[in-house]
This record gives sequence, structure tokens and C-alpha cells, in this order.
Amino acid sequence: MRALVIEDDPQMARIVALELRHAGWEVTAAESGRAGLAEAIGHPPDAVLLDLTLPDIDGLEVCRTLRRVSDVPIVMLTARGDLAERVAGLDAGADDYLVKPFAPSELLARLRAVLRRGRSGRSVPEVLQFADLRLDPARREVRRGETPINLTRREFDLLAYMMENAGIVLTRDMILERVWGWGFAGSTNIVDVYVGYLRNKLDVDGRPNLIQTVRGVGYVLRESEGGEG
Repeated sequence: MRALVIEDDPQMARIVALELRHAGWEVTAAESGRAGLAEAIGHPPDAVLLDLTLPDIDGLEVCRTLRRVSDVPIVMLTARGDLAERVAGLDAGADDYLVKPFAPSELLARLRAVLRRGRSGRSVPEVLQFADLRLDPARREVRRGETPINLTRREFDLLAYMMENAGIVLTRDMILERVWGWGFAGSTNIVDVYVGYLRNKLDVDGRPNLIQTVRGVGYVLRESEGGEG
């Protein structure tokens, strides 16, 4: 397995590379966003560890650019730990988010987790359908009836998980583990935030709400019975 570390702090890059090599990874390092993109596109790695603050291109832009051409797992490494920064990183296409300083064991565990999710995601390519909602994993497209719905990567993954489990009540912890990864350090409130985003985007032309709240538990994808929202 080969990891690409895009990090402009030589000491941090060296520490991360040593830990990964000790765990059996082959490691390539880049000190800037442009160099990292060139390496990631020219010699695709199995995973990318991406610093948010880089000297030339912001890590968020590196992530967005890479996402347009690759589905390689991306873990962001950053000193910024507030919720808004985590959401920005995840919306840019990162699979996970690790705040410095971090334990080497946690870094390795998160890499294993995003690799597992990546493999499972590629093994279910079929189009998902529920009521008038259609999700195409291969094309990354969502439609409500004939209306296309533009979703962020995290919103898409959340909706796909709910459609794969339509009719099943999913707790916030279950959603966090599957969509954000078990090591996500934020509050379960982020699930409520993203469910709100999805509801706003899926509520087109007055169509009925499909994401129902199960109070005190979580959410379920099912057609409205008129009593829950």
C-alpha cells in the first residue's frame, strides 16, 4: 500500500512517514499543493494524507481538484479543529479529518477505516431507487422525479446509506460510523445538520418529505405517514 503525504512542515511529514513505513506502508511526500496534485494524478496512491494549510494552494482546493479526477481516500491533517473547519474539509471531499497533534495509532486506524469504506463503496454500483428518488453511485447523480439534485460528497454518501437501508431506523451513531468514520471526533449534531441540508434539497416542487425523524433515536427513509417530520 502506498500513501501520499502532502505536508509543508518537514518535521510533521517526517513523523507521519516514519509511522506509516513502520506499519508497512510505502510513502511518498510532497511539500506543496501543486506538487501533491501532480504526484497524486501521475502516480495514484492508495491513500492521501493532506495538510489543510499549504504554501501555494489551500488544502481544500487541492482536495476539490483531486476529487474531480479520483476517488482515492483522503484524510485531512490539520491544526484547525472547530466544527466549521471539519465540515468544510468533508464537503471538499475528504473522507476523514484528523486534528494535530494525533496519536500514530489513531492515524493508522483511520486509514484502515477509510480504505474499508472505499472498498465497500465500490462493491455496490447499482442504481438505488426509493419512491420517486433515484441515486446512481457510478455517475454520482441524484434525481427526484425528473429533477436533478446537486449534492455535496458528504450529502451524497449520507443519502446513499439511507437509501441502502430504506425503512430501517438509523441511529445518529450508526450514521456517523458509516458516513463519517468511527474515529470522527465531532458531535452527533453534525448528522442533524446534514439531514437538514438533504431535506432542503430533496423538497422540490412540494414533494413529500422522505427522511423521517424518529425522536430520540435517529432517522429513517420512508414515505410520510403524516405524523413525523
